[in-house]
Amino acid sequence: MTTPNLDNSFDYIIVGGGTAGSTVASRLSEDAHVRVLVVEAGPDHSDDPLVLTPGLMAGQYGRKEYDWNFSSIPQPTLDNRQVNQARGRQLGGSSALNFLVMLYPSRANIDAWGKLGNAGWSYDMLAPYFSKASTVHTPSESARQITGLDRYHDQTLSSNGPLQISFGDGYTATMNGAWMETFSKLGLEMTTDPRSGKAIGAFQNPATIDPSTKTRSFAATAYLGPVVRERSNLVVLTEAVVKRILTEKEEGAVVAKAVVIQTKDGEKTISARLEVILAAGAFQSPQILELSGIGGRNLLESHGIPVVVDNPNVGENLQDHPIVCQSFEVNNAVPSGDVLRDANVLNTLMEMYNTSAGAGPLGQSTISAAYVPLSDNSGPVSAEAKKKLLDTCLQQSNPQFDLLRSILEEPDEPAVEYLLFPSQVSISDKPKSMAEIIIPAEPENYTTLMTVLNHPFSRGSVHITSPDVNVKPVWDPKYNSHPLDIEILARGVQFVEKIVSTEPFKSAVLKLGGKRHPNIVANDLEQAKKIVRQRQISMFHVAGSCAMLPKNQGGVVNQRLVVYGTSNIRVVDASIFPIQPLGNIQSTVYAVAEKAAELIKDDRRN
Repeated sequence: MTTPNLDNSFDYIIVGGGTAGSTVASRLSEDAHVRVLVVEAGPDHSDDPLVLTPGLMAGQYGRKEYDWNFSSIPQPTLDNRQVNQARGRQLGGSSALNFLVMLYPSRANIDAWGKLGNAGWSYDMLAPYFSKASTVHTPSESARQITGLDRYHDQTLSSNGPLQISFGDGYTATMNGAWMETFSKLGLEMTTDPRSGKAIGAFQNPATIDPSTKTRSFAATAYLGPVVRERSNLVVLTEAVVKRILTEKEEGAVVAKAVVIQTKDGEKTISARLEVILAAGAFQSPQILELSGIGGRNLLESHGIPVVVDNPNVGENLQDHPIVCQSFEVNNAVPSGDVLRDANVLNTLMEMYNTSAGAGPLGQSTISAAYVPLSDNSGPVSAEAKKKLLDTCLQQSNPQFDLLRSILEEPDEPAVEYLLFPSQVSISDKPKSMAEIIIPAEPENYTTLMTVLNHPFSRGSVHITSPDVNVKPVWDPKYNSHPLDIEILARGVQFVEKIVSTEPFKSAVLKLGGKRHPNIVANDLEQAKKIVRQRQISMFHVAGSCAMLPKNQGGVVNQRLVVYGTSNIRVVDASIFPIQPLGNIQSTVYAVAEKAAELIKDDRRN
């Protein structure tokens, strides 16, 4: 790659060309009067089959040209295991290597952001940006019949944004249909579109797949496609690392003046006339702030970094959706992704995909989902039992916990998300990458039921351990450090026993007397907690480490996403989430980035 001409200054320098950074860059460069630079550490894989082919995502994990491949420090509450975290190290960021699932938050989740002191943030104010970001294609007749989409899919919620979202044709009655029917028998039939901000029950989630090509639609292709890249006022610089932001003090505020970058051609300083926008993700946006002297004084001074803004909130308030994975052996007739362990099968399917316009399972996502209130092996728990649990575990009050409690107390707000993942999951004490977790290790064929905690109370951290940008920050998620998290997860694991013992899932999907991993039946709460400790990993939804909160409540950015103590450094990515929304978060990242682009444009006009 030839480094473009960077001699002239830019109005906006965007640090990170991931999900949020690509979105903001595309929207800001719509204005021909401003000059925009995107600096992305990884390469551009917009034409790479491993990225574009939905079924080949495992080929990216653990490879430095695709994946940052973070690992946590050992987690005491998880039998001292380390947890792996795939993070996109390429243009498009994690939208290039995620599992393509497109889910949406609830109204209560986003309204809570505003209630924490963020004027201008509510569900109604953010909702238009979900639509602006994407085009949701009409599901096919087979998809509607098998998964019951006609009961709840609201075609009036259609939109016309750059991200392409679709429902595939790879669903089967034996797997996806049985999932829907089983939840209906459990009293959890979906009746409202999950995009509406209120949903309980099983449903077929769409995926970020372009139905015309059967390829992954992600930030790099959707927002930084060939037409956008031809804009003369936009420069996209890949394989370049931002080392720090250079600032000066003006009229009592810190002003970003430039960024220092490292490319293969050497180090260079690039000036920013208006703003520096951090979009490096929940791990690396706080890292860049700390390397630039914005963070806790004690930490910065311990690494010899001059303190520009003393704010120990940087890198704190980190949240993640924990996910507990239980794998069950399936009937011989049930389609399982585990068959891809056979190289002959994989080669045949790749040939089908490449020669038949994306036909076959490699161009599909067949994961199904469900939103469920707090439940155990008897089903949804009573209001009295829920209150008792919350009273026991929530001894301390704070604004975040009070709002989360009010959400959990609602009978039609999901405490847990379930995913039906059509392959086995293997978990070790120190996985080398996500590939080790999802590539089949057992000879049998499995499906995995995944229990996701929608509203974690535990708060972790991410901080630098060196003034060198090439040394990864240390990630400590502190999973289950708040006692309520494992209590809800364990009850959710108990509810899995209810699912797998209910027809038609029990007989249509699972093999009679088949194996399970772990080989533990969650007959009681202690057994369920043992499963959590053995089988909990990350769902790759890290957020909150540069929280949009009042500074005295742990905030790093204000409601316009400007870093406290500065006049022109903004953060736009999942790190600004004050509270983790339910479900997979990529839809919320896109919406936040769309809204942020308008905030930035408004501030320039004003």
